[in-house]
Amino acid sequence: LTQQTQSSSTMARLSFIAALLFAVLALASTNAFAPQPSFKTAAPASATELSVKIKVSVGDGEPIESALRRFKREVNKSGHMMELRHRRQFENSQDKVKRKKKEAGMRRKYERMARKRMQRV
Repeated sequence: LTQQTQSSSTMARLSFIAALLFAVLALASTNAFAPQPSFKTAAPASATELSVKIKVSVGDGEPIESALRRFKREVNKSGHMMELRHRRQFENSQDKVKRKKKEAGMRRKYERMARKRMQRV
């Protein structure tokens, strides 16, 4: 009788330890696949968001229209708007290469025209 109660209490302890171990493993596995927080602040939040750092200082007595014109010029020079336009839709790598070649050709064309203009003057 004592041997039977001793073995049943041992079985109860073992089952308690097994249940406890199972609960700890279940808790650990739920946090194992949770996404880790990203502390990168330089990366854009979405596919269409860009980190724009354009500043235009407005002078005393300067009309807001001229400051706005300067701001638009800076935005155009930085190329952010073109990049956003290209990110509006998915662009596969083949289309991207074609676009880049076309842009390079246009750039070369405008550089040639500017050089000719400078030679005439």
